[in-house]
Amino acid sequence: MKRTKAQPIGALLDSLFKSPDVARKIAEGSLPHVWREVTGEVVAASTRQVRFVRGTLYVHVASSIVRSELMMQREALVRSINKKLGTDLVQSVVVQ
Repeated sequence: MKRTKAQPIGALLDSLFKSPDVARKIAEGSLPHVWREVTGEVVAASTRQVRFVRGTLYVHVASSIVRSELMMQREALVRSINKKLGTDLVQSVVVQ
């Protein structure tokens, strides 16, 4: 068995987390937290479910008033979420 040059574990982890597939999964996992940051505590308290499927963020909201407000702000939400994530992960938001 041939030995290779030793690398610090931090450098190996950095290269792993920068790979496109892993970075995408990490961004997907942080979507509920980012939703709360982007929309604020009042909207987050009304939010019952946040799920992501193939570029679309589905959000279930209990309040009809909050729902109609979010419907008007969908494009701005997409921009804000993607900016916070640092990637163009979310293509659209569906408010239910």
